[in-house]
Amino acid sequence: MPSYTNSNNRFRSGPSRSGSGGGFRSNSQRRNFSRRPSGGNKRRGQYIDPARFVKSAKPVTAEEEYVPTHTFADFKISEKIKQNLKERGYIIPTPIQDQTIAVAITGKDIIGIADTGTGKTAAFAIPMLSRLIADRNSRALIVAPTRELAQQIEQECQKIGRNAGLFGAVLIGGSSMSYQLRDLKRNPRIVIGTPGRIGDHVERGTLKLESFNMVALDEVDRMLDMGFINDVRAILNKLGENRQSFFFSATLDAKVRSLIQTFSNEPVTIMLKNAQASENVNQNVVKYNGTSEKMDKLHSILRDDQVKKVIVFDETQRNVERLAKELVARGFRADNIHGGKSQGQRQRALQRFKKNESKILVATDVAARGIDVKDITHVINYSVPQSYDDYVHRIGRAGRAGKTGHALTFITH
Repeated sequence: MPSYTNSNNRFRSGPSRSGSGGGFRSNSQRRNFSRRPSGGNKRRGQYIDPARFVKSAKPVTAEEEYVPTHTFADFKISEKIKQNLKERGYIIPTPIQDQTIAVAITGKDIIGIADTGTGKTAAFAIPMLSRLIADRNSRALIVAPTRELAQQIEQECQKIGRNAGLFGAVLIGGSSMSYQLRDLKRNPRIVIGTPGRIGDHVERGTLKLESFNMVALDEVDRMLDMGFINDVRAILNKLGENRQSFFFSATLDAKVRSLIQTFSNEPVTIMLKNAQASENVNQNVVKYNGTSEKMDKLHSILRDDQVKKVIVFDETQRNVERLAKELVARGFRADNIHGGKSQGQRQRALQRFKKNESKILVATDVAARGIDVKDITHVINYSVPQSYDDYVHRIGRAGRAGKTGHALTFITH
């Protein structure tokens, strides 16, 4: 999809909004809430019994091998997409792709419950892009909770829809409005973005959602956890009634279920949720007295030969910056990401981490959402997470691909 216009190098940190009352905010409200608090959602932290941070890994035994019903060549999708998939070596779909695409090409709404890393992006992107190619009057909207995830989806769509003559726009916080306005004037067939920035364009009148007949919401549970419920509802309310909807989530709690029930039409549920990611992670605590001892203990842990690649979570942007600088001063190859970083800085730090040019990535919760790095050996909670759900989400980044991971949480004596 070479006509995609994505000025990643021009991105800078911008607003992430939690939404108020009716969804999108007025200009005066935007001035007052132009930046989310540095630690992410500014909610009161829940007390978590430290005993819950101690647990031995119980590696998930290999389930019976999934036997797919289809190959990609079997699906009634665009021949151009089939060719692109074949050139990338994709012959057999993953379970979520196998079951989702078969239903999606019939036009039905989909609820997909699946973990990160199961191929869910292609599960909704393939049928959406195929329909765009077949029907020039169709338009698709994809909504993701974070800039990083929106960009990952955009990159995947480019590969799947390469040379198909489609033009798209990426609307994420921190990107120059002028470039996004330029792209929107070209009437893109596919728009990918975060709730806040999509809402900005709806308010300005530069994005008319009524003409979109397909919508996909990825990581719905995280989107709602981050406070985007009103923004998401406002977006869905603006879309045309005659549409196909995809809702993908790792969990299906009451909030997610309520949203889906309101904005879907007889959806088909495809549930391929694996065992909880934390089951594959050895969990323990690190007790300390005072800041100096805390830093020294972290230093000792990071010197262990078994610690190959690690994410260290801290609470605020300032703490993340300070901790990363201290680690670099102690001789570690460390980077950091948080909401105050420009998009280019965040992307470069993440790429260095993926390529093993840096061993340690210090991050806030919000900045780390949407990051999919499969070979992380350790997660260290230098600050206690706000909730146990956040804890599970953090440590689930270790122990992927059938490997046993490790999680350490610092607590005071």
